[in-house]
Amino acid sequence: MTDGETAGDDLRLTGLTRRFGPVTAVDDVTLTVPAGSFFALLGASGCGKTTTLRMVAGLDRPDAGRVLLGDRDLTRLPPHRRPVNTVFQSYALFPHLDVFENVAFGLRRCGVPDVAGRVRRMLALVRLAGYDRRRPGQLSGGEQQRVALARALVNQPRVLLLDEPLGALDLRLRRQMQTELKRVQDEVGVTFLHVTHDQEEAMTLADTVAVLNAGRVEQLGPPADLYELPATAFVATFLGRCNLLPAEAAGPTGGEVPVRAYGSRFRVPAARARSDRGAVHLGVRPEKLHLTGTVEQVPSGHHSVAGTVTDVSYLGVGTEYLLRTGWGTELSAFAPNSGVTADRWPIGATVQAYWWPDHAFLLPRSTGPASVEPASLDPDEVPA
Repeated sequence: MTDGETAGDDLRLTGLTRRFGPVTAVDDVTLTVPAGSFFALLGASGCGKTTTLRMVAGLDRPDAGRVLLGDRDLTRLPPHRRPVNTVFQSYALFPHLDVFENVAFGLRRCGVPDVAGRVRRMLALVRLAGYDRRRPGQLSGGEQQRVALARALVNQPRVLLLDEPLGALDLRLRRQMQTELKRVQDEVGVTFLHVTHDQEEAMTLADTVAVLNAGRVEQLGPPADLYELPATAFVATFLGRCNLLPAEAAGPTGGEVPVRAYGSRFRVPAARARSDRGAVHLGVRPEKLHLTGTVEQVPSGHHSVAGTVTDVSYLGVGTEYLLRTGWGTELSAFAPNSGVTADRWPIGATVQAYWWPDHAFLLPRSTGPASVEPASLDPDEVPA
């Protein structure tokens, strides 16, 4: 640890920008990774998340902006002088060295005393005690990933960078390693900066998620906040399935925002409206939609839309239904597995999809030739 740097220092990216010719891969990214947190950069391929990670690691140099750890500016430092280590998707283990020597490699290069003690303590932490003399080729994918994690942590970095570290594992191993990663991070208290395109992985592991889109931070916050109240249509649809109805909002009235979509009137709490006037999207998550047979069976105070079941997907934990509405829009509804087969709806059934208004949200919507423009709503027309 150097002067101006402590274990409790936040990692700060300020105005970080990286261009490749005419393409801006990372566009003025500013964010703070709290010390000791598990922070995820989430986005699709090409969004700039890996380029951001490489600039933190020193493997790529920004065209503008700075990388700071506490008051220490890391921006121009070479990788070996930064208090960070990286775990890659490919593991990057030395095949000719056994597990012990793979983990010890960095310690030996730095002349650290008590190599054996530190290596064995780290192997115990990742639950590989007794694997010292095995070669990487004798290990499973999950075990190799644990060796890579031990090798990255044994040098006691201030920040551990994880670049799609679980991408090469099958589903069972990936979920097992998610649990292991979180356990290890909790035990060592090191700041983890995790890059992934897997929404479930980011939401399972991270304290804070930054959703990147086209090189910019679209939204940042705790996973539950991003899921329950997204800031944009991109975030809403990237973090799982979401029904978005083009609508018109008339402005807040008495703590609610009345909206009209396809001739029907709805209302949304003003606190759940990212935009409350003009062209908006009315959003409802599939698990917040419930199905019943007739409009008379819709509970009081709920909104509902009629539809016909066009597809049924049994997922074990529940069933996903696709519904075709009278105006042609398709809605997704998810019903948890209650164990009662009579509760399942067949293809072709006519149903009412209903939701509690407090479970909906409003997002800004761009208008254009392809947009569906519902009729405007008089501010006094507040639905019952």
